[in-house]
Amino acid sequence: MSLVVRNLQRAVPLRRARLREKVQAVRRALGVQRFDLGVVCVDNRKIQQINRIYRDKNTPTDVLSFPFYENLKAGDIPQPEFPDDYNLGDIFLGVEYIFQHCKENEDYYDILTVTATHGLCHLLGFTHSTEAEWQKMYQKEKQVLEELSRHTGTRLQPLSRDLF
Repeated sequence: MSLVVRNLQRAVPLRRARLREKVQAVRRALGVQRFDLGVVCVDNRKIQQINRIYRDKNTPTDVLSFPFYENLKAGDIPQPEFPDDYNLGDIFLGVEYIFQHCKENEDYYDILTVTATHGLCHLLGFTHSTEAEWQKMYQKEKQVLEELSRHTGTRLQPLSRDLF
């Protein structure tokens, strides 16, 4: 199904085609390529505004996920009853925030991929509020990123690796 990548910011140069290719690979690795997905790239001001409204945190962040299936059990693939329900939801990437926090030796698009993977895991019901939930999410992120790394020759590490 469709993957929509929107760039609503001008703070950081962004090649949508490159990001789209990487997110497509993540969708394949997660087995959800038949679902619609929206990826919206925003600057610090916009991600801070969204974070304040939806999470009551008045600070910029790297990723916010808005799942179509809000009560999905971690790791379950949705089982839509109707064609219009083939939707995972939307991921907002704080690309300016991500760019500002990239280390000198890190590839910006690799970090975007890791961050999008984290967001997609949230859309699939994974959370990291407790250590047990984090462990499940970390393992899923690690599995997906190891698969991508085998195909691309990179060494991608989960975003949630240092949470607990």
